[in-house]
Amino acid sequence: MPTIDEQVDILMSGAEYGDPQTKETMRKELHTRLVEAEKSGRGLRVYCGYDPRTADLHLGHTITMRKLRQFQELGHDVTFLIGSFTSLIGDPSDKDKARDQLTVEQVHENARTYADQAFKILDRNLTRVRFNDEWLATLDFADIIRLASNFTVQQFLVRENFKRRLDEGLPIYLHELFYGLMQGYDAVAQETDVQVGGQDQLFNIMVAGRKLQEGMGQRPQVAIIMGESLPGTDGEVKMSKSLGNHIPIMAEPWDMFGKVMSLPDKVMPIYHKLILGWSPAQVKELEDNLASGSLHPNEVKMRLSRDIVTIFHSADDAQAAQKRWDEVFRSHGGLPEDMPEEKLETAEKVLDILRRLDMVASGGEAKRLIQQNGIRMNEQPVTDPMATVTPEMLPVVLQVGKRKFVRLVAK
Repeated sequence: MPTIDEQVDILMSGAEYGDPQTKETMRKELHTRLVEAEKSGRGLRVYCGYDPRTADLHLGHTITMRKLRQFQELGHDVTFLIGSFTSLIGDPSDKDKARDQLTVEQVHENARTYADQAFKILDRNLTRVRFNDEWLATLDFADIIRLASNFTVQQFLVRENFKRRLDEGLPIYLHELFYGLMQGYDAVAQETDVQVGGQDQLFNIMVAGRKLQEGMGQRPQVAIIMGESLPGTDGEVKMSKSLGNHIPIMAEPWDMFGKVMSLPDKVMPIYHKLILGWSPAQVKELEDNLASGSLHPNEVKMRLSRDIVTIFHSADDAQAAQKRWDEVFRSHGGLPEDMPEEKLETAEKVLDILRRLDMVASGGEAKRLIQQNGIRMNEQPVTDPMATVTPEMLPVVLQVGKRKFVRLVAK
């Protein structure tokens, strides 16, 4: 077992707060908690929350999961918290407008596979899975008033996203202020020692969580705020489900492989660091080799794609995904051998087929792809949104982008 100092170094690695003094304070508080835990023989209570606003967790979420895994490996009590109640509102952090409110049914359907997705990183046998409607749904209006009395409106309005909306005359809805309050109460209800989160959770954890715990007579939790965010497939903006630039943990192996291959070359170092866990020395060597030309970006990306698919699926899946990639992009035929088949009985519009098979997220996306020649039928661009496939035309191959294929066959 590492020494206390070594544990602090491990657990604080990658944490950033935008302020050296805050980081040092958190480091000292964590050291104290670890000393007390060692003496008592009780591991620290640690958690991170994940809101099921959609059905997919993505690679960006695994950064905090890996930190939870470090706590598990050091013998601490880790909770994977599903925000079954907070998701009804949605976190307003870094949002320029209020999120759409979900129904209870939508949230629970989205959350159905969250735990299994998390176990791609976390130890199933050492992970406690909880849902925050367990305690948030039972609060009455008097409870809300008592909790809210611990904060001022100014504390919420100085947040960058709220301040920007206020300056621009954009609406800030009252229910959006409740999100930080609810997440703060998650820490109270679980009596947590440590909460892990990303930079967008700095206010919710450092202000709402710690202050509410103090106000409720508890010792404020240690905040482990991960300093770097994973860029999305555009290479520019933080990976986000709402922006559509994410790589889902549960993506099919060939789709995951292709999405990683589509990443801009410049994000290769940070993906190796945050997803593969490479050390600073390893990342520096990678950067130097790329800069000198001794490593080709495509070679690096191919290896990264295989490694990521292996982590979330298997080595066999990674090999099959690369084979499919090679068939599409390195063969003359340009079509994978093992594409899925769908039987077609009657005439149907191409866009309706793609929507039905979840090959596009919406009709709007499909129309944009048509304008960009991103939808093909038998390897020819589909230019008419009303294009239709009839039984007489079968078999027909439909392609969306570079990685999604379906062969339509007769019933």
